[in-house]
Amino acid sequence: MKVYSYSEARQQLAELLNRARREGVVEIRRRDGQVFDVRPTARAGSPLEVPGISAGLSRREVVELVRESRRSTERFLGRTSPPGSPLPAARTRRRGTRSRA
Repeated sequence: MKVYSYSEARQQLAELLNRARREGVVEIRRRDGQVFDVRPTARAGSPLEVPGISAGLSRREVVELVRESRRSTERFLGRTSPPGSPLPAARTRRRGTRSRA
């Protein structure tokens, strides 16, 4: 671990911070004997927080794409979902009945 005097730390702050990032910790000692550790901190937040992208789609287009993907899934699954599936079962109409829309 590298130890800097207070004066060295002031003069070489950028190098001190880079070394702390590489090595994990750097000490700064004052003349009066006080010692300070400089260490990088971990970023707080979720690893799932990612910046969004602009796809150039309107809200209506995104909703329609989601609905279409659900319709495709329902066709693929044969209009019903297996037990325990996170997808809801598709609503099916019997022949000869009218839906209440």
